[in-house]
Amino acid sequence: MTTASIPPDDPRRTLTVAHPDAADATHITLAGNIYTMLVSGADTAGRYCLIDMRIPEGGGPPPHRHDFEEMFTILSGQIEFTLRGETTTVGEGTTVNIPANAPHFFRNTSDAPARMLCMCAPAGQDEYFARVGIPITDPDSPPPAPTEQQQAESRRLAESLAATYRTELLS
Repeated sequence: MTTASIPPDDPRRTLTVAHPDAADATHITLAGNIYTMLVSGADTAGRYCLIDMRIPEGGGPPPHRHDFEEMFTILSGQIEFTLRGETTTVGEGTTVNIPANAPHFFRNTSDAPARMLCMCAPAGQDEYFARVGIPITDPDSPPPAPTEQQQAESRRLAESLAATYRTELLS
């Protein structure tokens, strides 16, 4: 490989330093989970995003699929991943990759909240979550309990935006 094949540096892009407890961090709640956007697609020119996920006991998203790669690193707790109908349970320190287009979902099977990092490549999931979720200020507090009407509205919004963010909800 010659250096001519490497594009020039883009000085408009800068170092990104992210901390989930920073005062300017963006936290949202979605389906009972709490997501903190650590590194957005805007930070990476759309190459990837990194999300800090706090999942309550029994929590997790419904079955879905999308046309981008998704990688999880479990920081605490135990997570049960179901990919194409096959279930695998993993714990702290484990990294799991979900291939693009594969039907999947996950559940926290711990008896306490679980926490994991989720990287999506390319980015976009960060924007989808920000548009569908409810902003919150404290990621360590239990998320507000939505009313049935709020849940229905959130589901309708998620369904209406899914195709825009290359996602298909399966249930």
